[in-house]
Parts: sequence; structure tokens; C-alpha cells
Amino acid sequence: MNMSDGELIRRFKEGEPWAFEALVDKYAGKAFQIAYGVLGNRQDAEEVSQDVFIRIHKALPNFRGDSEFSTWMYRIAVNLARNKYRWNRSRGSEKNLSMDATLGDQDGSEMSRILASPEKAPDDAAANNEFEAEVMTQLQALPDLYREPLVLRNLDDMSYDRIATLLGCRLGTIKSRIARAREEMRKRLRV
Repeated sequence: MNMSDGELIRRFKEGEPWAFEALVDKYAGKAFQIAYGVLGNRQDAEEVSQDVFIRIHKALPNFRGDSEFSTWMYRIAVNLARNKYRWNRSRGSEKNLSMDATLGDQDGSEMSRILASPEKAPDDAAANNEFEAEVMTQLQALPDLYREPLVLRNLDDMSYDRIATLLGCRLGTIKSRIARAREEMRKRLRV
């Protein structure tokens, strides 16, 4: 049965717990992707994605539908991942961002594809590991202001409009921040 989010929410509010489970099944992967993209750590991302649905479960009875459920869920995921990232950083935890995020150049090359190639020799693999570590270091060094929209742009091919909505910014601001983040990564990595 393929029900709309609105129908599932209505059913949940009417006391049918399976409807919430259906929402979790539908969006758990996306919540995890957002958290992993921001945190770069599987364990933290799993924790945050669980927290997303705990928060949603508590708040869903009061959900008015002013925005789409997916937008609301993304917003919660971004905020919780951001909070966890800041908490980790304040404690000196070394966390990395996803290697599956796109570097952001014109052809959309993925960092993992740029860094890894099965044909490379062991010396090349060692150089790749060094470059990978440098990518992670430089990505972590970007201010949240630039890092977050860059990561979101590369998850599920999220549109600029959606990112603007999620982060509560104007469209032009998001485009500018992503462009600056990409340019800064190019400069830092000299690619």
C-alpha cells in the first residue's frame, strides 16, 4: 500500500502505530544520509537518525502540515546533526565528513571516486590515503555556514530551493555559500 505522507500522518494521529513505522521506513535512509553527511561517522549518524524519529514521534500529534513532512523531517535531521557535530567538536572529537559527498566541481565528481581507483598501485594508494585525509581536514575546516549547504546539495541531489528552505536562508544566499565552499575546497586542495 503506497500512502501519502499526509495520509500516514492522519492514520498515526488516529491511533494506528503502523503508520508511523511506514514513515520511518520511508525516511530513515534520508535522515541517516543527512546525519552522515554532516558528521561523517556511522555510529553518530545512526544515533542522530534515531533521535530524529524519536523527536518526530513526540511532535507528530501536533504537526499541522504547514510544510511537507519531508521538509520538516530534513530540518529536524539537519538541526540534530548540527548539534551533534558542535558537541563533538567542543569535546575535541575528530569526526570526518562523508567521502560520498560530491566535491562540487562542474562534473559532480565524487570525492570517493576521485580518491579511489582499483587500478592504482600501492604507492598510489598511499598517496590517495594522504589526499583523503587532507580532504577530510579541509572539509572539517570549512565554517558550518559553507559546509552544511555543500553537504546537503550532494545528498539525494537536493535542490538549492530545498536547501534554502531547510536552512532558513534565501536561495541566492545558498547558491553563494555553496559556490564559496566549492571554491574554498578547490583552493585548499589545489584541484
